[in-house]
Amino acid sequence: MSRRFADQVVWITGGGSGIGRALAMAFGQEGAIVAVTGRRQERLDEVVAALEAAGAQGLAVPCDVTSEPQLDAAVQQILDAHGRLDVCIANAGFSVAGRIEALSAEDWHRQLSVNVVGLAMTARYALPALRETRGRLALIGSVAAYVSGPGFGAYSASKAAVRSMGDTLYLELAGSGVSCTTIHPGFVESEIAQVDNHGRFNPEAVDKRPRQLMWKAEDAARVMVRGVAARRREVVVTGHGVLGVWLARFFPGLTLALTRRFQ
Repeated sequence: MSRRFADQVVWITGGGSGIGRALAMAFGQEGAIVAVTGRRQERLDEVVAALEAAGAQGLAVPCDVTSEPQLDAAVQQILDAHGRLDVCIANAGFSVAGRIEALSAEDWHRQLSVNVVGLAMTARYALPALRETRGRLALIGSVAAYVSGPGFGAYSASKAAVRSMGDTLYLELAGSGVSCTTIHPGFVESEIAQVDNHGRFNPEAVDKRPRQLMWKAEDAARVMVRGVAARRREVVVTGHGVLGVWLARFFPGLTLALTRRFQ
């Protein structure tokens, strides 16, 4: 088995569930020491237990990405425990749903605070340590950055901002030895549809995304890890995601017409 990240320290925000958890396990299988952060301590502890059961090392650090002091403290705790940081995966995020005319300023502030400002601050606090190791930074965006849908304007806008931030960091980090990979998943199994507009998890909520297009989080994570290992600038995950991004880039009018027809 490949161990491309043997003894490297990987930090994953939003690491307690969904894509974050799958990434933690995938990096653990590659030999990494994995630090997972998030708001739910019990979920983080479960991931660390799963990592240790699989023979990997894990560290659970509670952290809300909307708090700069908590981000600063999380990085310091990782460095105190392991002395280095080689990879940062800025994964924490959620979706505010609703048509634009129905969303309040508070809805927009919550969406952008987590998905955009929280991601930017994660990068800011990770980069000094990543520069020391000539490490890797990855930002989790979405195919929604390219393909918009009614009722998801706030989420799409936040992920378009992530895409722009990734391009900017790619340029700003050139020559530093630190790579920036922006990852755009399509439909991947996660709890995103069970988190409401206030960021509260509801296990009873129904995920209305198309099941026939859904990838398992573990399969998506393997593709993401390969992209980070190769220091690729951008990775689009899932077949339908690749098709959607291609159409949006080269046939934007057709993409909007198709989206409108099948909404």
